[in-house]
Amino acid sequence: MADPASYRPQTGEIPTNPGVYRFRDPHGRVIYVGKAKNLRSRLNSYFANPAGLLPKTHAMVHTASSVEWTVVGSELESLQLEYTWIKEFSPRFNVMFRDDKSYPYLALTMGEKFPRVQVLRGDRKKGTRYFGPYTAGAIRETMDTLLRVFPVRSCSSGVFRRAEASGRPCLLGYIDKCAAPCVGRVSPEEHRVLAEDFCSFMGGEAKRFTSRLEKEMAAAVEQLDYEQAARLRDDIVALRKVFERNAVVLADDTDADVFALHEDELEAAVQVFHVRGGRVRGQRGWVVEKVEDTTTPDLVEHLLQQVYGEANGSHGRLPREVLVPVLPSNGPELTAWLSGLRGAHVDVRVPQRGDKAALMGTVRENAEQALKLHKTRRAGDITVRSQGLLELQEALDLPVPLLRIECFDISHVQGTNVVASMVVVEDGLPKKSDYRKFAVTGAAAVDDTASMHDVLTRRFRRYLQDKVAQPDVLDTETGNAEAAAAAAAVDRPDAAAEEALLDTTTTAPRSKFAYPPNLVVVDGGKPQVNAAARALAELGIDDVYVVGLAKRLEEVWLPDSDFPVILPRTSQGLYMLQRIRDEAHRFAISFHRQKRGKAMTVSALDAVPGLGEAKRKALLAHFGSVKAIKAASAEELTAAKGIGPALASAIATAFNEGPETAQAPVINMTTGEIIEF
Repeated sequence: MADPASYRPQTGEIPTNPGVYRFRDPHGRVIYVGKAKNLRSRLNSYFANPAGLLPKTHAMVHTASSVEWTVVGSELESLQLEYTWIKEFSPRFNVMFRDDKSYPYLALTMGEKFPRVQVLRGDRKKGTRYFGPYTAGAIRETMDTLLRVFPVRSCSSGVFRRAEASGRPCLLGYIDKCAAPCVGRVSPEEHRVLAEDFCSFMGGEAKRFTSRLEKEMAAAVEQLDYEQAARLRDDIVALRKVFERNAVVLADDTDADVFALHEDELEAAVQVFHVRGGRVRGQRGWVVEKVEDTTTPDLVEHLLQQVYGEANGSHGRLPREVLVPVLPSNGPELTAWLSGLRGAHVDVRVPQRGDKAALMGTVRENAEQALKLHKTRRAGDITVRSQGLLELQEALDLPVPLLRIECFDISHVQGTNVVASMVVVEDGLPKKSDYRKFAVTGAAAVDDTASMHDVLTRRFRRYLQDKVAQPDVLDTETGNAEAAAAAAAVDRPDAAAEEALLDTTTTAPRSKFAYPPNLVVVDGGKPQVNAAARALAELGIDDVYVVGLAKRLEEVWLPDSDFPVILPRTSQGLYMLQRIRDEAHRFAISFHRQKRGKAMTVSALDAVPGLGEAKRKALLAHFGSVKAIKAASAEELTAAKGIGPALASAIATAFNEGPETAQAPVINMTTGEIIEF
């Protein structure tokens, strides 16, 4: 751990203006971003008495090796810059609200020719309308009920194409829960009207549709068409059931998000009820670890920044009112920022009395229960992970805590389609955004040891390249950013004439391999471990430790060791190694199957230079077979879509000069079946 006094700036060097500051670790990674009305006062509070800081703040200042700051013109600018940097760097010590579960949304793909209604999770997509979030059970019932009244397509693209080709709709088309645009029962325009009505109903215009159906039912009764009247009656009942699931709590024109939180010294749980059209349409929850002496107004400010600043559709989610338990820090600036996102005024306030205050009490009770449940579930997990990491560190006699572990595995079938995987675990949890896949070719694919040496060399060579090339990475020995920039200028002669400057405002490109692990785990025994250690030694890396986990007896091998380390079968450290190894194996197998699947078919067209997949398909669609393409002249080949004179000449030349290749059929490599000549 670093001593905060080693990188503490002089008090006179720190300006008293408002601004944003960043703490970095010895590898240059931003670990904390904060803002302050007075930079000098705020930063001095970190160094005046480090022993008096809260545990996580104490860990942050001792993990960091430098601090830098940027002066801004106003508190609104500092709010915007702080949010931008938090989104860019994802600092590990910042307050980061994470969902306590993944909530589904009801979505309509309005960007497609035939819009599709479906249940989606995750990032939002352009051209898709979202409603929710809902609980998993409620959203399925809602969707099934509404398809009776608004029979919008809900099938996948594959099912739609098969029905379109066969001329027969799927089951939903037969039971009147789909208008069956795939077989022409409705035109694209009529189907889009259905989708727009679906969106309007979900957007709060329920009365318009129920009133219309009631009038149609009355007209059917007058005409003695009782069967039609009964169907319309059932449709009205179905629409009313959708709204019976959501309690009416406020006036019909109320659109608001109601936030409440419950906190203790270390963590806080947040709940939000989404009220649209006076009804609770959805609910979400987050749990956050409090990093420093964060006040409740600070928590509320960070929460609103994260919830409404997300890039995936924040404009569509911002309501007119945001009800909070306490006003956030920098309230006027935050309100102005939210109003800019929405394009209209947003009222951020604390409800004092009436129905909204009563609803706030209900949300607060949910937050209290959520924090209790979170602590109950997480207590065992955190204890087990911490115990496993500690046991592993002690068993391997490592001098550093295992903050980051990377595991590598090789996968192939009898030496073909050789691939490798890299999985990453930080603080005992998988970090899937850092997973990587490697294709192994040439001499490196001879055996597992050569493949492992090649993959480790490629991974850590990229780390060294990124370490030098990235302008804001710190020098690992001095902790000085300017020194690292100067070193980079020496290594890049073309940039030697440029002045090395520390840019704290321009967004830097994210590096894929800039952060090294404390421990590398390889799937294998002594040969694989020695190959990995040799790769690191050749690159001059001596601060990354290597072990291997052999499958047969689950032995842990160290480099240049004649005997393995035997961990107890009940050891949490061994369980952790096994889980990491199994995850690397799963990831490698999935990539190997993907690569092998692409190699299942081969064609004579594959060997033609400059002929990509799209143009191969265009040729086969135009001529029907490789044999017909071979017989065509260069002039005839230009009749296919996307084939110009130069490419047509190259195709003709390739077939004329390579008769054996030209006669090769398209073969399924698994079954040996000839697909086409």
